[in-house]
Amino acid sequence: MSITETPPGEQEPRHRTQWFVPFALTGAVVGVLIAEVVARYAGFTGPLRGLIGDVVGVPQSASVPWAGLVLAMVGLTVRDRCLAIGTAVLIDVAFLVERHLADGPFTVGNGPTIVLVLLAVHAAATMTGETRRGALRGIGLGVLLVLSVKIGDAWLRITVLAGPDVLDEYVQLADHALGNPSWVAGQVLNELGDLAYGVLHWVYIELPVAAIVVAVYQLRNVGGGRPWPAHHLVRTFLLIGLVGPLCYVLFPVVGPVFAFGDSGHGWQVADAWSAWVPLNLQPEPVPFDDVTPRNCMPSLHTAWATALFLHSRSGPRWLRWMGAAWLACTLAATLGFGYHYGVDLVTGVVLCLTLEAALRDPDRGWGMFRIRLVAGGALLIAAQLAAYRYLPAVMAQHALIAGPVLLASLVAMIVAFRATFPVQEPAGRDSSSESMSPSRPSCSR
Repeated sequence: MSITETPPGEQEPRHRTQWFVPFALTGAVVGVLIAEVVARYAGFTGPLRGLIGDVVGVPQSASVPWAGLVLAMVGLTVRDRCLAIGTAVLIDVAFLVERHLADGPFTVGNGPTIVLVLLAVHAAATMTGETRRGALRGIGLGVLLVLSVKIGDAWLRITVLAGPDVLDEYVQLADHALGNPSWVAGQVLNELGDLAYGVLHWVYIELPVAAIVVAVYQLRNVGGGRPWPAHHLVRTFLLIGLVGPLCYVLFPVVGPVFAFGDSGHGWQVADAWSAWVPLNLQPEPVPFDDVTPRNCMPSLHTAWATALFLHSRSGPRWLRWMGAAWLACTLAATLGFGYHYGVDLVTGVVLCLTLEAALRDPDRGWGMFRIRLVAGGALLIAAQLAAYRYLPAVMAQHALIAGPVLLASLVAMIVAFRATFPVQEPAGRDSSSESMSPSRPSCSR
């Protein structure tokens, strides 16, 4: 299905997802408050203190506030974008000078956070009509990005409280069906050396930056009150971040480098990763520390990178190559660093396709084509998690059967998604031949 941008002056369909940002912002505010209450009860730093630090203290992240500001500017005019960037830079420089004089840390992030607030006030107070609505929608997406990261940080602490025992022995045993790819990737990465490690590490931690590149390209023509596309990457990213962590509480796993490597700091089952592969046919829940997040099953990095790949398919050649490279490097990093098992990645891809199926092509409504795919994906995730928990010994002992069956379930989900939502990749075009005019087709969905 192809979604075209509507020329200025034409009415955007009323059933498009204009409700997403206000509903998501309301949910994010509620999430921040709940996470703050839990944090105060459990004795760790909550999101409110982090938000205050981003404004007047030391920001917890230098890149997230700037990514949020860049995303917020898609709905603004060129003049407002220049003013916002300039103001944010000046504020960050002022804070840098102050921290330097006080021998504080060298970091940035105050400027874009403050400008986000000022932009919201400016848009609400001085703009009108579609210009105001479009500006507030973009600003809302930027704020959502910042809030979601704060909630995610608190949620990782909550996973520790909810899962004092981890299920890594079960997942590692089930991973025999795939040949324990984390062990293989870890050994390969050790052979490749520091350069490969540095590249993969940068790609892994800067996934939000790549997502902003794709999102800004998709939303590049919405400034000045022009219509927005019915669906874009930010919506999928936020939904993955909302739904995925729920599995962490149900299925607490820390990852091979922690449960079977020296990063376990004495809590590991064995010092096995990535030198030798353990095989324990009678797995048990393993007590673990109260610091390491239980954030492995499923791999949300894989889910996010898959979403980035899907949304980059309808862009120019350079964007398609970037999306493919980022997905490949993310998969290599998650395994090679020992952060995830192979089965984590399989379930992460299924999670992405399931949630993307719920959001993609909203103009088509909720027919049986969508219900079947979303329900089938949810059932497949449940079946995979049940197999990892209750049939890992069977999967390990019959790896030549269990492995192909597991991969076949993934392939079936991919084929069903592609058949339901065919992607029309632009043939024979590159970024130099694409017009920025809003009257030309933009994103294929």
